[in-house]
Amino acid sequence: QVQLAESGGGLVQTGGSLRLSCAASERTFSSYSVGWFRQAPGAEREFVASISRIGRIYADSVKGRFTISRDNAKNTVDLQMNSLKPEDTAVYYCACAADLGPYSDYRRYPYWGQGTQVTVSS
Repeated sequence: QVQLAESGGGLVQTGGSLRLSCAASERTFSSYSVGWFRQAPGAEREFVASISRIGRIYADSVKGRFTISRDNAKNTVDLQMNSLKPEDTAVYYCACAADLGPYSDYRRYPYWGQGTQVTVSS
């Protein structure tokens, strides 16, 4: 069972930046596909970005503003979020799968963190 823990959420003004981090208990985490998803109140879970050994993919809504990266020494996958907008407000979750990936479909990820709140004020 892989355990994931997100950190780095908070309150930021429009145009600001935040960096989320997803830490894993799995020592082979560097070989996993990892995705970031978000869910706003009353909305469905939404794909944000994913990274794997194959490459990275992004949702159209965050392309050019968000960057996903991994730090194998720290066993983390980070999500750098710049030029934040009020519509980015949501709980952000990281998820992982022991597959090639990357995947935008949340059903491909069996392991999930508890989430971290990101609030962007206008």
